[in-house]
Amino acid sequence: MKALSPLIVFLILYLATSIIAQDFYKVPIAVAFLVSAVYALLTVKGSMNERIKIFSKGAGNPTMVLMLAIFILAGAFAASAKAMGAVDSTVNLALKFLPEQFILPGIFLASCFISLSIGTSCGTIAALTPLAVGIAQQSGIDVPLMVGLVVGGTYFGDNLSFISDTTIVATQTQECSMRDKFRVNIRIVAPVAIIMLIIYYFLGEGITTPTNIGEVNFWLVLPYLAVVILAICGVNVLLTLGIGIILTGIIGTAMGTYDVFGWFTAMNEGMMGMSELIIVTILAGGMLEIIRHNGGIDLIIKALTRNIHGKRGGEFSIAALTCLVNVCTANNTVAIITTGPIAKDIAKRFRIDPRKSASILDTASCFTQGLLPYGAQVLIAAGLATLNPIAIIPHLFYPMLIGVALLLAILFRYPRKYS
Repeated sequence: MKALSPLIVFLILYLATSIIAQDFYKVPIAVAFLVSAVYALLTVKGSMNERIKIFSKGAGNPTMVLMLAIFILAGAFAASAKAMGAVDSTVNLALKFLPEQFILPGIFLASCFISLSIGTSCGTIAALTPLAVGIAQQSGIDVPLMVGLVVGGTYFGDNLSFISDTTIVATQTQECSMRDKFRVNIRIVAPVAIIMLIIYYFLGEGITTPTNIGEVNFWLVLPYLAVVILAICGVNVLLTLGIGIILTGIIGTAMGTYDVFGWFTAMNEGMMGMSELIIVTILAGGMLEIIRHNGGIDLIIKALTRNIHGKRGGEFSIAALTCLVNVCTANNTVAIITTGPIAKDIAKRFRIDPRKSASILDTASCFTQGLLPYGAQVLIAAGLATLNPIAIIPHLFYPMLIGVALLLAILFRYPRKYS
């Protein structure tokens, strides 16, 4: 157990103190990883220089550095696009042409589209929840239902977006392309999204839409569309994000939303906003390399796969481990960062397609995160809607159903091509 003790220290420090404080955001997760990483260094035999070399091997491996570069560019793109008004225009575009009988499925579709475009569930919730609450109040719709609809839809994009941090981490740790992972993932979750649209259609009959929707500027939506289209076409993710950033600069300055210095400032704020995630990634990478060096990864794999003899069991073990760590950390990105290297080893042992293992990591984490009343997404939505987070949970149908869809995909070896 000594080999796994750094991970145990992290879970106890973060989980126990959060429960005592009754706030899962009271203890900064970066601090929890820092303490665990320092402790991990003490578990390695040899000089301090040798220990640091082992830590640095994990923190600075090529996959990790590429991941950090993607985080930086994704932050710069998201912030520069938001600063020029792209988020508001995308929200208005999604809502502008909704027929009244399609208000519920339309809001859900808007939540899916926006989160797919901007790559963040929290950003989508912050943008769409106030409007959704206003529509609910004007139309007599149950507010928790409407908020649950928005929060649930954001996990469609969080799970599939090419600039989502969960997608970035899942694909990089499993060494597969985002496009290939998308092809697997969409086959698993698309039927769920279609089912939800049908359910919301029947729930939303007789509802009237608001008339105070803002203007739509198609130029402002263009950077998001460009990033999505380029990523789907298989263009390198760094190049895709770079093109998206350049487009925000050209369009934003041409329209007078900001000048060149304002563009630089927005990009800087976006990059700085990714700092915690970058720090956590570096510390987690180094700590996990020490755990691997001490034999902890092999111990975990043996424990999880002791009675497993096939791909199906291997896939179940990846999903179960991801869910467990997500419950403990209340952060789906951190859960994938932590379990990704272990999942890769399990996938190699049982010859699981890396595209399928990446999809399992991302979907299992979104399923778990979507049902945590102490998760950031539910807390943000509850705060904006002045609701108790527990009131939202029963209405999070989409996260519930993608968990069922993942279970069925593992049981019935679906999609066949990748199973």
